[in-house]
Amino acid sequence: MRALVQRVTEASVAVGGRIIGRTGPGLLLLVCAMRGDDEAAADRLAGRVARLRIFRDDQDRMNRSLLDSGGGALVVSQFTLAADTRSGNRPGFSAAAAPEDGQRLYDRFAASLAGLGIAVQTGSFGADMQVRLVNDGPVTIWLDTAERA
Repeated sequence: MRALVQRVTEASVAVGGRIIGRTGPGLLLLVCAMRGDDEAAADRLAGRVARLRIFRDDQDRMNRSLLDSGGGALVVSQFTLAADTRSGNRPGFSAAAAPEDGQRLYDRFAASLAGLGIAVQTGSFGADMQVRLVNDGPVTIWLDTAERA
């Protein structure tokens, strides 16, 4: 699974002009399930996100995790993280999981993160969403479960 992790002071997601999810200080997580991913990958990614030390400590160093900071998470599905741009000008998305698998793993990721004690809100899988955020830092990190042994 892939995630684009953004430390935020606030973020929200809307569908049809109505806000359906939001967080204050914490993380905006754009998440994509890839072909071949399974529940273990979703759980592993949730654990990595929860423990990623990108929040400031008392010495203003990135030394605290989402768990340490008590922040929330807004989880938004984004299959375009699977984009293959190696040839031509039009990205291909064949590496993304099939929609039914993608939704199952997206839901599992959000539930796993919540199971760690994090306040989680979500977007609407497969919907046309508008995402607003105030990136804090800015801090933006790319995670991919396939890149870690």
